[in-house]
Amino acid sequence: MNDTIAAIATATGVGSIAIVRVSGPKALEVALKITKKKELKNRVATLTSLYNYKNELIDRAIVLYFQAPKSFTGENIVEFQCHGGFVVAQEILDTLLAYNIRLAQPGEFTKRAFLNGKIDLSEAEAIAKIIESKSVEGAKVLARQIKGELKEFIEQAREKLLLLLAQSEVMIDYAEEDIPSSTYNQMHSLLKELIEKLTNIVTSSQRRKGIIEGFYLAIIGRPNVGKSSILNKMLNYNRAIVSDIAGTTRDSIEEQLKIGSHIVKIADTAGIRNANDVIEKIGVERSIEWMQNADLIIAVFDASQSLNSEDKKVLELLSKQEKEKVIIVFNKIDKASFIEFENFKEFPNQIKLSAKKSVDLLLGKIEAILNRLSLSDDLMLISNRQIESAKKALNALKEAKEPLENFELEFFSYYINEALTALNEISKPYQYEELLDKMFSEFCLGK
Repeated sequence: MNDTIAAIATATGVGSIAIVRVSGPKALEVALKITKKKELKNRVATLTSLYNYKNELIDRAIVLYFQAPKSFTGENIVEFQCHGGFVVAQEILDTLLAYNIRLAQPGEFTKRAFLNGKIDLSEAEAIAKIIESKSVEGAKVLARQIKGELKEFIEQAREKLLLLLAQSEVMIDYAEEDIPSSTYNQMHSLLKELIEKLTNIVTSSQRRKGIIEGFYLAIIGRPNVGKSSILNKMLNYNRAIVSDIAGTTRDSIEEQLKIGSHIVKIADTAGIRNANDVIEKIGVERSIEWMQNADLIIAVFDASQSLNSEDKKVLELLSKQEKEKVIIVFNKIDKASFIEFENFKEFPNQIKLSAKKSVDLLLGKIEAILNRLSLSDDLMLISNRQIESAKKALNALKEAKEPLENFELEFFSYYINEALTALNEISKPYQYEELLDKMFSEFCLGK
């Protein structure tokens, strides 16, 4: 990291301000050339003219200098806050490149901050994800992680694991001595506490991941119950074809929608039935796959008809899902009601409506459920990578229970070391260079 890098840090397009960021040992030197200043004061905004390498005026802009090591990357940083648009920022960047400054790779500023010890990997991931946050609640969760909430938890868990490891090693070394029962009890208590905390965090994170990534909703049901009508009404335009012919929707139709403060991806799936057509069979399989992976399932039934074998097939599939994530919708309620409502007692979320008139009740129910998922103050893992690492640590701790109970401390220490390694993957995976390159390459340019 001896070279100096630069990039435009704001989105391309017409705007009032654009920012060009430079980081590295030559940042100040080149900034002085471009501004024709003898000095730039640390952390002081300076209004000045900017010149290209041909000594031609580029713009009059604000320049900010952040002296190492008290900067985002831990290196000298200069930011040029110029007038926005397609030309000015690019000319500043071209000038920097002409002075042998290198164009930054995606995520390279954040990667340097990580490698220089300014942030850990959990904070770096939060920085990347907050840009693409799909809800206000998601942004709040990510802001807490940028502040270091997950980092603090990992450090505390690591200290407890090191204590367990130290106690185990002492007991191995002094196996012939009388070890106080209080030490052994403390180890049991500490192991139980860590297992409970990690279990809660993993479970909560898996349930609430839609806060960060956007929630996935699946509209399912047999053919001709009004699934497409409900989607069209939710979107306020005719996205899906509606007809009385069974099997009109042969594949999933996916759309993005904002409900309350949440961005959701919603799919109107093919009607679930015993299809003979090869293409329709594929559509039904995709419907079932969507249902299994969705954060919320909107299961639609025709309230004007008795349950048939296809409805019962849908109910059978729903019985294998978490009941709290299912919303039962009795559509066509304005017509004579023949449906057997007692068949749905196990599902707490139920709505009666006529999709042709209004789906406001359904939208309100969806928003209420998503709000409940979002309101928790529990610590949250924000990526599949973090969740998988936490799972590995949790599994190692569960494996450590039996060796501890049987006083097989060599095996106990082995599993505690496994848990430590897994937790380190969340915050400080020093030995994973390929992982770092892959992760930071997915960041925005200029971050």
